[in-house]
Amino acid sequence: MLAAFAAAAALLYIAFIFPTRWLKIERVRHPLGAGVRILQISDLHVDKLRISGKKLQDAIRRTEPDYIFLTGDYTFKGSCLPVLDRYIGMIAEAGVPLYAVLGNHDYNFPGLYRLIGVLERHGVTVLRNESLELPEFTLVGIDNYGTGHSRIEDAYRNVDGSGEKPVVVITHDPNIVPVLRRPFDYLMSGHLHGKQMNVPFFFSFVPKGPLPAQGIYKGLNQCPSGTYYISKGIGQAGINARFMVRSEITLHEI
Repeated sequence: MLAAFAAAAALLYIAFIFPTRWLKIERVRHPLGAGVRILQISDLHVDKLRISGKKLQDAIRRTEPDYIFLTGDYTFKGSCLPVLDRYIGMIAEAGVPLYAVLGNHDYNFPGLYRLIGVLERHGVTVLRNESLELPEFTLVGIDNYGTGHSRIEDAYRNVDGSGEKPVVVITHDPNIVPVLRRPFDYLMSGHLHGKQMNVPFFFSFVPKGPLPAQGIYKGLNQCPSGTYYISKGIGQAGINARFMVRSEITLHEI
């Protein structure tokens, strides 16, 4: 009986917990002529994160990115703010320029500006429906769509559209894509966790918007406005487990 219980416990651990500890570095090559490497870290969810800061630092060193983009959902718990501070500090130690957008969980945070303050204290530029010119491309940060905070025209206000530089968009919820009529060369998002529990009809029981309803919830995809990528994320929401979906950070070579 004891052996059977141990075997069942081990099987459950391997199936549901191990994928949350086994970090995968996805590598995506989408040449736009910018000649840069961007490391995307999405859905930290530090309240339910099993990837250590040390492992993240090792991954940053191995991938040698030119930029790091954080695409939302840091935590919604005030008690986890010191944990977030520690993680962001460890990421920032790499000395790589950091840019971020906010996610739906962040808008449930008690005192959003305290969360933003943690990011900015470590040198993270938080983009809330705004753009900026970087040497190699124009970066557009669109606020979270699902909570009604996206302002597409505000985000694109200073984008000249001349085509001299690629336009790269970062946002949290990829469900903005069907309503995003402004052109982009590349868009990075998260939110859907690669389904997190990779079982049939999952998004029928847990509806997450029009894209997953069409079977689009991870990886590289195309739409009339441009190419977009949906990260599986690094942390978990809801149940602190993954099934057949590993925690992910993504190196984009553009």
